[in-house]
Amino acid sequence: MARSRSAAVLTAALGLSACLLTASPAQADTDAPAAPASDTCWATHYGPQPPGALTASGELFDNNADTAATSLSRQPQLPFGTRVQVTNTANGRSLVVRINDRGTFAWTPQVPKCLDLTDGAFGRLGGSLDPDAGHIVVTETVLG
Repeated sequence: MARSRSAAVLTAALGLSACLLTASPAQADTDAPAAPASDTCWATHYGPQPPGALTASGELFDNNADTAATSLSRQPQLPFGTRVQVTNTANGRSLVVRINDRGTFAWTPQVPKCLDLTDGAFGRLGGSLDPDAGHIVVTETVLG
């Protein structure tokens, strides 16, 4: 539990995907509050991934697709294939992403991460990859 909290703090400080910092889903903090369905939260992005990387759903990872990982601390979990409308609160840009991965990051009031977007989706929402903004504040609406 302490390791996943440390990873969340380090992730926020470095602006990196928590998927890269925590070793397994078993380390997710199960005591963390679930991400509210329609409140604002942070969307981060994956960053570089090795060629041939697979998502938790078994798909080949495509860093330009409109897909995302969802927090393991979310209760109940969003099933693979769930479509979520994500809106950047700073500029109003919106797009629909499909959940095809799980992040091991925990949602906390201090670091309210709800989605880890592909770099392409993050950029289309107005997130800056160069220099890396780390996260954008979004609202999310589960479409089904």
